[in-house]
Amino acid sequence: MIITGADATSIRTKVLREAYTTGRPHSLDRYLIEGGESGGLVALVEHNLGPHVLAAPLHRHSREDEYSLVMEGRLGVFEDGAEVVAGPGELVFKPRGRWHTFWNAGVERLRILELIAPAGIEELFRRLALPEGEYNPETLPALAAEYGCDVDFEATMPLIERHKLTF
Repeated sequence: MIITGADATSIRTKVLREAYTTGRPHSLDRYLIEGGESGGLVALVEHNLGPHVLAAPLHRHSREDEYSLVMEGRLGVFEDGAEVVAGPGELVFKPRGRWHTFWNAGVERLRILELIAPAGIEELFRRLALPEGEYNPETLPALAAEYGCDVDFEATMPLIERHKLTF
């Protein structure tokens, strides 16, 4: 299909270095496509993690599927009892309703592009990155529940110990 005339304004570009970014030096998220830009259909978030950094406690979401494309580094993923390590060019599917988490499984920086469908859970990422972010075992479960998400800090600890990870 060729877009012409007034419809041509629907084609947009975005300078990626100007995309909204949250986090700290060892864990940065860059929001490349936000839910509001796609009518809630998808979000695209670039996750950058330092060596041996865990992205989140073990969690499951009821609304979104996640697809993680490894651009640089080694991505460790735990899902419902199974573990996998993926490298550049590999895509990992994390379906809704399953317990999972991910981390940098290497000694170099990890960079992944994460497609979230439908959009929504990325808003939780943004809230957690605020200075007053509620990222502790007492307050995170209630915040996560607002986004249809459950977290399990207790089940996360064996992963942290086995892989010598940090938050």
